[in-house]
Amino acid sequence: MGELSRRDALTVGRIVRVNHAGEFGAIRIYSAQILVARRFSPDCVPALLEMLGHERQHCAAFRAAMPARNSRPCRVMQFWSWGGWLLGFLTALLGQQGIWACTAAVEATVHRHLDDQLYYLAERDPELHAIVQSIREEELAHLHHAEEQLLAPGRLLYLLRAAITVATDCLIWLSTWGDSVRMAHALKAARLC
Repeated sequence: MGELSRRDALTVGRIVRVNHAGEFGAIRIYSAQILVARRFSPDCVPALLEMLGHERQHCAAFRAAMPARNSRPCRVMQFWSWGGWLLGFLTALLGQQGIWACTAAVEATVHRHLDDQLYYLAERDPELHAIVQSIREEELAHLHHAEEQLLAPGRLLYLLRAAITVATDCLIWLSTWGDSVRMAHALKAARLC
């Protein structure tokens, strides 16, 4: 990794921190969904177990990337932990459509943020860029799987997805102290040029 400005180094550290927290939140979502789905939606369990395995690998990869970037776990980790578990539990109680609506909403939001991060990291941290790129592919597969499982989503599922998207965006913003917004603006500006 080349010499970064103080601000860029801080942002890279925040990227690792929020990604680690997000993956931990995803672990909690899938764990709670599996708990409920084993009883009420057993057809979902194999896919959920596979996704949970991916999220555990992603979380470990980001945790391992922290020390080299002077980063540490997120201060709002309890929000990711308890919020993720509660979200997973409640959406699983709604059945298969609740499970897949939750996964689609979270993964679509994560995908958007990972795209912003890839743009930001390309010239600043090629090693972290490669980690995010490889993880992005699995997260995109989760999103596609979830969307394929959704039947004809009605107004309730639309509202559920919208609420989950807003909550996820808020946690990402809180975990990066707003750097996620700055990266999104930079990406949008670069695409307009």
